[in-house]
Amino acid sequence: MTTTSFPDTAAAPGGAPLTPEAPKRRGRFTMGAGEQLKAGPFTYLILAVVGIGSVFPLYWTLVAASHDQQRVLDSPPPFVPGGKLWANLQSAWDQAHLGKAIVNSVIVSGSITVATLFFCTLAGYAFAKMRFRGRNVLMTAVVATLTIPPQLSVVPLFMMMSDIGWGGQLESVIFPTLVGAFGVFFMRQYLIEALPYELIEAAKVDGANNLRIVWSVVLPVARPAMMVLGMLTFVQAWNDFFWPFLALTPDNPTLQVALGQLQASYTPDQSIVMAGALISTLPLLLVFVIFGKQIVGGIMAGAVKG
Repeated sequence: MTTTSFPDTAAAPGGAPLTPEAPKRRGRFTMGAGEQLKAGPFTYLILAVVGIGSVFPLYWTLVAASHDQQRVLDSPPPFVPGGKLWANLQSAWDQAHLGKAIVNSVIVSGSITVATLFFCTLAGYAFAKMRFRGRNVLMTAVVATLTIPPQLSVVPLFMMMSDIGWGGQLESVIFPTLVGAFGVFFMRQYLIEALPYELIEAAKVDGANNLRIVWSVVLPVARPAMMVLGMLTFVQAWNDFFWPFLALTPDNPTLQVALGQLQASYTPDQSIVMAGALISTLPLLLVFVIFGKQIVGGIMAGAVKG
Protein backbone atom coordinates (compact mmCIF):
# COMPACT_ATOMS: atom_id res chain seq x y z
CA MET A 1 0.00 0.00 0.00
CA THR A 2 1.48 3.26 -1.08
CA THR A 3 1.03 6.55 0.72
CA THR A 4 0.58 9.70 -1.28
CA SER A 5 1.81 12.94 0.28
CA PHE A 6 0.14 16.19 -0.55
CA PRO A 7 1.79 19.59 -0.37
CA ASP A 8 0.78 22.00 2.35
CA THR A 9 -0.29 24.57 -0.19
CA ALA A 10 -3.58 24.47 -2.02
CA ALA A 11 -4.53 26.07 -5.27
CA ALA A 12 -6.75 29.10 -5.21
CA PRO A 13 -9.53 29.52 -7.75
CA GLY A 14 -7.26 31.80 -9.78
CA GLY A 15 -4.43 29.28 -9.74
CA ALA A 16 -2.24 31.09 -7.12
CA PRO A 17 -0.96 28.89 -4.30
CA LEU A 18 -2.20 29.53 -0.79
CA THR A 19 0.42 29.34 1.96
CA PRO A 20 -0.55 28.43 5.56
CA GLU A 21 0.53 31.86 6.81
CA ALA A 22 0.97 34.82 4.53
CA PRO A 23 3.96 37.08 5.27
CA LYS A 24 3.03 40.03 7.41
CA ARG A 25 3.43 43.49 5.97
CA ARG A 26 6.13 45.52 7.68
CA GLY A 27 4.67 48.21 9.86
CA ARG A 28 5.55 51.86 9.62
CA PHE A 29 7.97 51.81 12.55
CA THR A 30 9.26 48.24 12.11
CA MET A 31 12.95 47.93 11.25
CA GLY A 32 14.40 45.14 9.21
CA ALA A 33 17.74 43.46 9.78
CA GLY A 34 20.64 45.77 9.07
CA GLU A 35 18.48 48.87 8.85
CA GLN A 36 19.23 52.01 10.83
CA LEU A 37 17.01 54.73 12.16
CA LYS A 38 17.11 57.84 10.04
CA ALA A 39 16.73 61.24 11.65
CA GLY A 40 14.36 63.73 10.11
CA PRO A 41 14.63 67.51 9.81
CA PHE A 42 12.86 68.05 13.13
CA THR A 43 15.45 65.89 14.92
CA TYR A 44 18.32 67.91 13.47
CA LEU A 45 16.55 71.11 14.46
CA ILE A 46 16.22 69.98 18.08
CA LEU A 47 19.86 68.86 18.17
CA ALA A 48 20.98 72.19 16.74
CA VAL A 49 19.01 74.16 19.34
CA VAL A 50 20.36 72.03 22.20
CA GLY A 51 23.92 72.28 20.87
CA ILE A 52 23.78 76.05 20.49
CA GLY A 53 22.27 76.43 23.96
CA SER A 54 25.05 74.31 25.43
CA VAL A 55 27.90 76.13 23.70
CA PHE A 56 26.55 79.68 24.06
CA PRO A 57 27.60 80.21 27.74
CA LEU A 58 31.19 79.31 26.87
CA TYR A 59 31.07 81.57 23.80
CA TRP A 60 29.69 84.46 25.84
CA THR A 61 32.47 83.99 28.39
CA LEU A 62 34.99 84.29 25.55
CA VAL A 63 33.28 87.39 24.19
CA ALA A 64 33.05 89.11 27.58
CA ALA A 65 36.67 88.26 28.38
CA SER A 66 37.84 89.93 25.16
CA HIS A 67 36.25 93.36 25.84
CA ASP A 68 36.61 95.97 28.56
CA GLN A 69 34.18 96.59 31.40
CA GLN A 70 32.31 99.42 29.69
CA ARG A 71 31.70 97.47 26.50
CA VAL A 72 30.46 94.40 28.37
CA LEU A 73 27.87 96.51 30.23
CA ASP A 74 26.62 98.25 27.07
CA SER A 75 23.11 97.65 25.78
CA PRO A 76 23.00 95.74 23.54
CA PRO A 77 26.09 93.80 24.66
CA PRO A 78 28.71 92.67 22.15
CA PHE A 79 28.33 89.30 20.46
CA VAL A 80 31.66 89.25 18.61
CA PRO A 81 35.02 88.72 20.37
CA GLY A 82 37.15 91.83 20.81
CA GLY A 83 40.85 92.45 20.97
CA LYS A 84 41.55 92.60 24.73
CA LEU A 85 41.45 88.87 25.46
CA TRP A 86 45.16 88.43 26.14
CA ALA A 87 45.35 91.59 28.29
CA ASN A 88 42.39 90.51 30.40
CA LEU A 89 43.77 87.00 30.81
CA GLN A 90 47.07 88.47 31.98
CA SER A 91 45.29 90.79 34.44
CA ALA A 92 43.22 87.94 35.89
CA TRP A 93 46.35 85.78 36.18
CA ASP A 94 48.27 88.48 38.07
CA GLN A 95 45.45 89.76 40.30
CA ALA A 96 44.34 86.33 41.59
CA HIS A 97 47.77 84.61 41.47
CA LEU A 98 46.27 81.85 39.37
CA GLY A 99 49.55 80.02 38.78
CA LYS A 100 49.73 78.56 42.29
CA ALA A 101 45.96 78.10 42.41
CA ILE A 102 45.98 75.98 39.25
CA VAL A 103 48.77 73.79 40.63
CA ASN A 104 46.80 73.31 43.86
CA SER A 105 43.62 72.45 41.93
CA VAL A 106 45.47 69.90 39.81
CA ILE A 107 46.91 68.25 42.93
CA VAL A 108 43.57 68.23 44.74
CA SER A 109 41.43 67.10 41.79
CA GLY A 110 43.92 64.51 40.60
CA SER A 111 44.40 62.99 44.06
CA ILE A 112 40.67 62.84 44.73
CA THR A 113 39.95 61.30 41.32
CA VAL A 114 42.60 58.58 41.57
CA ALA A 115 41.64 57.68 45.15
CA THR A 116 37.93 57.64 44.32
CA LEU A 117 38.42 55.32 41.37
CA PHE A 118 40.57 52.94 43.42
CA PHE A 119 38.48 52.74 46.58
CA CYS A 120 35.07 52.91 44.90
CA THR A 121 35.97 50.16 42.44
CA LEU A 122 37.15 47.89 45.26
CA ALA A 123 34.09 48.63 47.39
CA GLY A 124 31.75 48.29 44.41
CA TYR A 125 33.24 44.88 43.57
CA ALA A 126 32.91 43.74 47.18
CA PHE A 127 29.26 44.78 47.41
CA ALA A 128 28.43 43.38 43.97
CA LYS A 129 30.14 39.99 43.90
CA MET A 130 31.47 39.07 47.33
CA ARG A 131 29.18 37.42 49.86
CA PHE A 132 29.69 38.42 53.48
CA ARG A 133 27.52 38.96 56.51
CA GLY A 134 25.84 42.36 56.69
CA ARG A 135 26.45 43.23 53.05
CA ASN A 136 22.96 44.59 52.43
CA VAL A 137 22.91 46.52 55.70
CA LEU A 138 26.24 48.17 54.94
CA MET A 139 25.16 49.03 51.40
CA THR A 140 21.97 50.59 52.72
CA ALA A 141 24.01 52.66 55.18
CA VAL A 142 26.31 53.85 52.38
CA VAL A 143 23.38 54.92 50.20
CA ALA A 144 21.70 56.59 53.18
CA THR A 145 24.66 58.94 53.57
CA LEU A 146 23.67 60.53 50.26
CA THR A 147 20.63 62.02 51.99
CA ILE A 148 22.73 63.91 54.55
CA PRO A 149 23.39 67.54 53.51
CA PRO A 150 27.15 68.19 53.36
CA GLN A 151 26.69 71.46 55.28
CA LEU A 152 25.93 69.48 58.44
CA SER A 153 29.46 68.06 58.54
CA VAL A 154 31.30 71.35 57.96
CA VAL A 155 31.81 72.32 61.61
CA PRO A 156 32.95 68.91 62.95
CA LEU A 157 35.09 68.35 59.86
CA PHE A 158 36.75 71.75 60.25
CA MET A 159 37.47 71.02 63.92
CA MET A 160 38.88 67.61 63.04
CA MET A 161 41.22 69.03 60.40
CA SER A 162 42.40 71.68 62.87
CA ASP A 163 43.09 69.08 65.57
CA ILE A 164 45.10 66.98 63.13
CA GLY A 165 47.14 70.02 62.14
CA TRP A 166 45.95 70.23 58.54
CA GLY A 167 44.23 73.61 58.82
CA GLY A 168 44.90 75.68 55.70
CA GLN A 169 46.68 72.80 53.93
CA LEU A 170 45.65 70.85 50.85
CA GLU A 171 45.35 67.66 52.88
CA SER A 172 42.25 69.08 54.58
CA VAL A 173 40.53 69.23 51.17
CA ILE A 174 41.82 65.94 49.78
CA PHE A 175 41.35 63.40 52.55
CA PRO A 176 37.67 63.99 53.45
CA THR A 177 36.69 63.24 49.84
CA LEU A 178 38.92 60.29 48.97
CA VAL A 179 35.85 58.06 48.59
CA GLY A 180 32.20 58.88 48.05
CA ALA A 181 28.94 57.02 48.50
CA PHE A 182 27.83 57.81 44.96
CA GLY A 183 30.97 56.26 43.51
CA VAL A 184 30.52 53.07 45.53
CA PHE A 185 26.88 52.76 44.47
CA PHE A 186 27.71 53.56 40.84
CA MET A 187 30.45 50.93 40.57
CA ARG A 188 28.35 48.33 42.40
CA GLN A 189 25.45 48.74 39.99
CA TYR A 190 27.73 48.50 36.97
CA LEU A 191 29.64 45.44 38.15
CA ILE A 192 26.46 43.57 39.03
CA GLU A 193 25.55 43.48 35.34
CA ALA A 194 28.93 43.62 33.63
CA LEU A 195 30.93 41.11 35.67
CA PRO A 196 29.60 37.51 35.57
CA TYR A 197 30.28 35.15 38.45
CA GLU A 198 31.61 32.57 35.98
CA LEU A 199 34.54 34.83 35.14
CA ILE A 200 35.49 35.17 38.80
CA GLU A 201 35.16 31.42 39.40
CA ALA A 202 37.34 30.69 36.37
CA ALA A 203 40.04 32.97 37.77
CA LYS A 204 39.85 31.21 41.13
CA VAL A 205 40.18 27.83 39.42
CA ASP A 206 43.36 29.09 37.77
CA GLY A 207 44.75 29.87 41.23
CA ALA A 208 44.28 33.66 41.28
CA ASN A 209 43.88 35.32 44.66
CA ASN A 210 41.61 38.29 45.35
CA LEU A 211 44.21 40.92 44.42
CA ARG A 212 44.98 39.12 41.17
CA ILE A 213 41.29 38.88 40.36
CA VAL A 214 40.84 42.60 40.95
CA TRP A 215 43.83 43.50 38.79
CA SER A 216 43.28 41.07 35.92
CA VAL A 217 39.50 40.65 35.87
CA VAL A 218 37.65 43.41 37.71
CA LEU A 219 39.59 46.46 36.53
CA PRO A 220 39.43 45.61 32.79
CA VAL A 221 35.69 44.98 33.04
CA ALA A 222 35.08 48.11 35.11
CA ARG A 223 37.15 50.41 32.90
CA PRO A 224 34.20 52.02 31.05
CA ALA A 225 32.43 52.87 34.31
CA MET A 226 35.68 54.07 35.85
CA MET A 227 36.15 56.55 33.00
CA VAL A 228 32.70 58.01 33.58
CA LEU A 229 33.14 58.13 37.35
CA GLY A 230 36.60 59.65 36.98
CA MET A 231 35.29 62.43 34.77
CA LEU A 232 32.41 63.22 37.13
CA THR A 233 34.71 63.19 40.15
CA PHE A 234 37.35 65.39 38.51
CA VAL A 235 34.80 67.99 37.42
CA GLN A 236 33.20 68.07 40.87
CA ALA A 237 36.56 68.39 42.65
CA TRP A 238 37.78 71.03 40.20
CA ASN A 239 34.65 73.18 40.59
CA ASP A 240 34.29 72.75 44.35
CA PHE A 241 34.28 76.09 46.15
CA PHE A 242 32.47 75.78 49.48
CA TRP A 243 34.74 73.46 51.46
CA PRO A 244 38.08 74.70 50.00
CA PHE A 245 36.99 78.27 50.79
CA LEU A 246 36.53 77.30 54.45
CA ALA A 247 39.49 74.95 54.80
CA LEU A 248 42.25 76.83 52.93
CA THR A 249 43.93 80.16 53.57
CA PRO A 250 43.92 83.02 51.01
CA ASP A 251 47.62 82.51 50.27
CA ASN A 252 47.16 78.80 49.47
CA PRO A 253 43.87 78.56 47.54
CA THR A 254 42.47 76.32 44.85
CA LEU A 255 41.49 77.84 41.52
CA GLN A 256 37.83 78.44 42.35
CA VAL A 257 38.71 80.12 45.64
CA ALA A 258 41.28 82.30 43.89
CA LEU A 259 38.71 83.35 41.29
CA GLY A 260 36.49 84.54 44.12
CA GLN A 261 39.10 87.17 44.90
CA LEU A 262 38.41 88.80 41.52
CA GLN A 263 34.89 89.65 42.75
CA ALA A 264 35.97 90.78 46.21
CA SER A 265 36.13 94.46 45.26
CA TYR A 266 33.14 96.79 45.51
CA THR A 267 32.86 97.12 41.73
CA PRO A 268 34.47 94.05 40.16
CA ASP A 269 35.58 94.23 36.54
CA GLN A 270 33.31 91.77 34.75
CA SER A 271 35.70 91.34 31.84
CA ILE A 272 38.49 90.29 34.23
CA VAL A 273 36.11 87.96 36.06
CA MET A 274 35.09 86.34 32.76
CA ALA A 275 38.75 85.99 31.80
CA GLY A 276 39.40 84.13 35.04
CA ALA A 277 36.37 81.91 34.44
CA LEU A 278 37.69 81.12 30.98
CA ILE A 279 41.04 80.10 32.44
CA SER A 280 39.31 77.76 34.91
CA THR A 281 37.27 76.16 32.11
CA LEU A 282 40.13 75.40 29.74
CA PRO A 283 41.61 72.49 31.80
CA LEU A 284 38.20 70.77 31.86
CA LEU A 285 37.93 71.10 28.08
CA LEU A 286 41.43 69.70 27.73
CA VAL A 287 40.56 66.68 29.86
CA PHE A 288 37.45 66.00 27.81
CA VAL A 289 39.35 66.33 24.52
CA ILE A 290 41.96 63.80 25.71
CA PHE A 291 39.59 61.30 27.34
CA GLY A 292 36.37 62.13 25.50
CA LYS A 293 36.30 58.93 23.45
CA GLN A 294 36.73 56.71 26.50
CA ILE A 295 34.15 58.70 28.47
CA VAL A 296 31.51 58.50 25.75
CA GLY A 297 32.30 54.81 25.29
CA GLY A 298 31.81 54.23 29.01
CA ILE A 299 28.46 56.03 28.97
CA MET A 300 27.28 53.99 25.98
CA ALA A 301 28.50 50.74 27.59
CA GLY A 302 26.57 51.58 30.75
CA ALA A 303 23.47 52.35 28.70
CA VAL A 304 23.69 49.01 26.87
CA LYS A 305 24.24 47.12 30.13
CA GLY A 306 21.21 48.84 31.65
